[in-house]
Amino acid sequence: MTNKLESFLREYNMIAPGDRVICALSGGGDSVALTFALYLLKDKLGITLEAAHFNHHLRGEESERDEAFVRSFCAHYDIPLHLGGAEVQTGPKGLEASARAARYGFLRSLPGKVATAHTADDNAETVLMHLVRGTGLKGLGGITPVSGTVIRPMLLITRREVEAFLAEYALPHVEDSSNGSDAFLRNRVRHGIMPLLKAENPRISENLSRMALRLRLDEEYLSQELPQNPTVSQLRELHPSRRSRCLEKMLMESGFSEPEDSHIALMESLVFSDRPSARANFPGELVIGRNYEHLEVRRGEEPLPEQELTCPGILEFPQLGLRVVCTPAQEPKKKYDCFTVLPKGRILVGPRRSGDAIHLSGGTKSLKKWMIDHKIPAAQRMRIPVLRDDQGILGVYGIGADLDRLAETLPAVELRFETI
Repeated sequence: MTNKLESFLREYNMIAPGDRVICALSGGGDSVALTFALYLLKDKLGITLEAAHFNHHLRGEESERDEAFVRSFCAHYDIPLHLGGAEVQTGPKGLEASARAARYGFLRSLPGKVATAHTADDNAETVLMHLVRGTGLKGLGGITPVSGTVIRPMLLITRREVEAFLAEYALPHVEDSSNGSDAFLRNRVRHGIMPLLKAENPRISENLSRMALRLRLDEEYLSQELPQNPTVSQLRELHPSRRSRCLEKMLMESGFSEPEDSHIALMESLVFSDRPSARANFPGELVIGRNYEHLEVRRGEEPLPEQELTCPGILEFPQLGLRVVCTPAQEPKKKYDCFTVLPKGRILVGPRRSGDAIHLSGGTKSLKKWMIDHKIPAAQRMRIPVLRDDQGILGVYGIGADLDRLAETLPAVELRFETI
């Protein structure tokens, strides 16, 4: 195992003589094997070896047992140890993701290169997990060998080789009871899918990991020299594989840490839209819109300015890709985007006001509740055009007219929303 470890370290130029290398040591078999292997190689490699342990406090006494074991192991081999910990809470992406974020936040704060014990089996499982969730070439690239100061030198070493190494040196380690639970997708892949694949090919873990490393090189090549701030015309002319990477890069620069295929597809719909003012809402109160030849990114939106609409008359809202048209009615209408009313006083178009209510087919409720029912993001609610007169709301874009204000006879005024 040490020969494969040393070879992989050199292939990816992970360390150099004089480096401080800190092993992420959970106490499990993989991390113990990595720490001890680097302990055997440290003089040959010319490195200073240390270890780090992060206590997530998720498994009660077992978490304290793991920390005590790591303390004892490092003391036995005189390996300096960095300790960290946090009361990890479940986040938007689940408990496992929150624990990982807390752990890596601690590891990346340490003064040196951090070596984690991800094996070929871990890499193979990651590839399969990405396949299950839906992925592209980047996801098929699996675990990154080098990410900033974090290195992963065991990506071609299998779990079976780790077990043989532990047995050869009679190395103690602890078992994480959560690894036996199928509550997490990784464990379901490990316990259910991997054994079937290994029955077909015992080398499947190493083969998948090697494939991932090759595909990662392909991804890096395709992502080179992407155009900066491309126009819509330039994006349309790019090869689809380059265009998707360019759009992914734009999303990441806008604050997305992990853009999904659906987000990139939504970006492509903006690029190929016939509407020069097309726009779309993304998670995190992010709005991306076309401004003719350019894509513009905004986080949050200013309230829609209130304006008077004359009859006949038109108000345009280029930032929304929308216009509001008022004409004398030729016949009564009561569609959600075109309806006839008999206004009292001036007609105003602007954002909702506190206390606004509207009568629709489902009854009378506050406009805020109707917007929630229509799943309009909170960041967008002050951008939805509301038509009103001196007596109150006439209608709302995307929701419809107030049933109490509809005119069923002429003369009346026709109000309609049109895209631009």
